[in-house]
Amino acid sequence: MINGYQSEILKIYENIREEENRALEKRRKEIEEKLPEIINIEQQIGKLCVEVSMSTFKNIKNRDEYIKSLKEKITDLRVQKSELLSKYGYPITYLEHNYKCEKCKDTGFIGTKKCSCYKHYLVKVYYKNSDLKELTRENNFDNFNVEYYSLRKTGSEPESPRKNIEKIVTKCMAFIRNFQSSNENLLFYGPSGTGKSFLSICIAKELLDKGYLVVYRTAENLIQNLKRIRFEGDENLEDLLINCDLLIIDDLGAEQISDFSKTELFNLLNKKILKNKNMIISTNCKLEEILQIYSERISSRLLGNFTLHKFFGDDIRIKKNLNKIR
Repeated sequence: MINGYQSEILKIYENIREEENRALEKRRKEIEEKLPEIINIEQQIGKLCVEVSMSTFKNIKNRDEYIKSLKEKITDLRVQKSELLSKYGYPITYLEHNYKCEKCKDTGFIGTKKCSCYKHYLVKVYYKNSDLKELTRENNFDNFNVEYYSLRKTGSEPESPRKNIEKIVTKCMAFIRNFQSSNENLLFYGPSGTGKSFLSICIAKELLDKGYLVVYRTAENLIQNLKRIRFEGDENLEDLLINCDLLIIDDLGAEQISDFSKTELFNLLNKKILKNKNMIISTNCKLEEILQIYSERISSRLLGNFTLHKFFGDDIRIKKNLNKIR
């Protein structure tokens, strides 16, 4: 699990606990005023619980029977308390902590292990601080418009751009729907402005809304991240890139390509594939250009471990800008 945002996440848990403590204190004061006998019962229960604990260290004849009788009294008092609360219209748990997560008691941890709810807050904190928050405002399925894609076939393509994008969107919806149980990776390739980045971010938003940790990087930013990991030992950043549920690498081929970038990119891809962590990569490169630019090992991973989706058609960005000035 990613550690870089732990202090902010722990502060969230602290605020949750403090808010509930204030709410519980308010509920107790209400009961003290309206049903003081319940508070008296709680005090009796408290004294009996102390007596049970202390009896372990006392020299008492028939200790087991004595402890049993104390516990029976405690049970009877708890029943009385519940009956009184219920009689006057209160939930029987009214004077107990209402935890958002019963498993970890709103601490984020079960023993030394992070609770499953920890990831929920991790996603919220990361999303708030990432580029995706701004990117998903416009790039989402609500704003997807198939009308930007022509119904006419172009060049040697077997079908129209619209028919093609409709098929791709259907496959992307299946990718989202089956995400939890699938280790599929997607490679979007084709000319600039045909919707590759847009669709990648649409998928990101859907999965973020479902509680998955999605990380978005341009290829150039990713290489800079990999330099930080290698030369500055940034373990939190490495953890984020490798263990996120979905890593989106946008505009592959536009980064400054070197022996270092090829080696580190291969290592990252390989680790993600071995851990069954999903990826989406978009590129303006043709498949033959990928083979020319990258090493055989990288090309093998991209063409062998990714589902390939070819985008084609007119530049949608140009169409949108033309519509604005008309």
